[in-house]
Amino acid sequence: MKSVSLRARCALSLLLLCGAAHAADAPQSAKEPLDQDLYLQALQSIAEGRRADAAAELRRLIEQAPEHAGAWLELALTQCSLGNSDEAERLFAIIETRFKPSPAILELIAETREEGCTRWDVFSSSLVTAGRGIDQNVNQGARTNRYVVDAPDGQVEYELSGDFTPRHDQYTQVSGETMREVSPNGMLGFAQYQIRHNDRLHQYDTSSLFAGLEAPYRFKAWRLRATATLGLVTLGGHLYQRQVQLQARVVPPLRLPQTMQFNVVGGITYNNFPSLTNFDSSTQEVRGNLSWRKGPSYASATLGWQNDHALAHRPGGNRKGSFANLILRRGLGGGINTEIGYSRQSWHGSRAYSPTLIDVVRDQATQVLRGSVSYAIDQRQSLVLEGRLVRNQENISIFQYNNRQLQLSWQWQLP
Repeated sequence: MKSVSLRARCALSLLLLCGAAHAADAPQSAKEPLDQDLYLQALQSIAEGRRADAAAELRRLIEQAPEHAGAWLELALTQCSLGNSDEAERLFAIIETRFKPSPAILELIAETREEGCTRWDVFSSSLVTAGRGIDQNVNQGARTNRYVVDAPDGQVEYELSGDFTPRHDQYTQVSGETMREVSPNGMLGFAQYQIRHNDRLHQYDTSSLFAGLEAPYRFKAWRLRATATLGLVTLGGHLYQRQVQLQARVVPPLRLPQTMQFNVVGGITYNNFPSLTNFDSSTQEVRGNLSWRKGPSYASATLGWQNDHALAHRPGGNRKGSFANLILRRGLGGGINTEIGYSRQSWHGSRAYSPTLIDVVRDQATQVLRGSVSYAIDQRQSLVLEGRLVRNQENISIFQYNNRQLQLSWQWQLP
């Protein structure tokens, strides 16, 4: 019951104000800071969706501090959100008889009873996007149409065919994502799909489907979200890639301003390419992210390192990489929001890409600059205009490419 959760925050504030008034006339106990820490930990568990953990923490707090009115109310509301109606009613009765609650609290309890606690309150959210776009380089065609190779009898110049030079097209894209709780303790199931259909170059049509589970954990003051994902990607109507990923996001207990947060992400990904020979790999990565949010403004900076291990005789062998990303968002009012982002991905190979033909160790750096403006039509619908510039620089000229994309999309947030 989402409405109950919002009201619970209001009720909690009232209870704390009442408690503070009584505390002014009461002697302080060394135990009170410990009780408050456990209370804040339980509230954090509720905010993270770990309601079963929150219920256990609130029970421990009540054992230590039986007169903690806020803990009793939060436990009652948590039990109600878990569908435990008998237990919630027992706790409401205790609150009514022991704590002499204010009219606002009594109204909250009455409304909660009226709505009922007959089922587990499952959180879910979905987003659907449909758009039209222009792509200046659908096939990632090379910036040059010639390539020079050093041969035993001297240099040989090759001219690339039209399939390897930039090709322009327009496209239609449909994507969606959905998320739903699958356990009362905050585990989420999610799925994401995307379909892109070019007007002419159908051999470059793509589609993808990713699905997985995400679970929150806490170890003392450390927060962790573990994710497992399975993915499929098609190209030109044929299966192109399979992917399995395990990832963990850790939030360490750093003393940062309330407007900032730092987390570390580590993961391992297995990539399988059914239509390509010797391109399977496993990638390990670790990255740190620092974010800042204040009012309508948001900023984020990410820096990471990667190790891509070839599982067969892949051209270029193993490679190491680094990743940097910057994001700035700003709400301008009137339903208008803006975003600008920059990313740089670099890869460095371990051996010559293709001895005797391309006898060079490949170095690659891909930079992406993007910007978007969105307009909220109402609470659930938005229009988004996004532009993207891509510059792929390499020491092997036939792999260098530039691209420009422009897309107008309609987004619909489902309840």
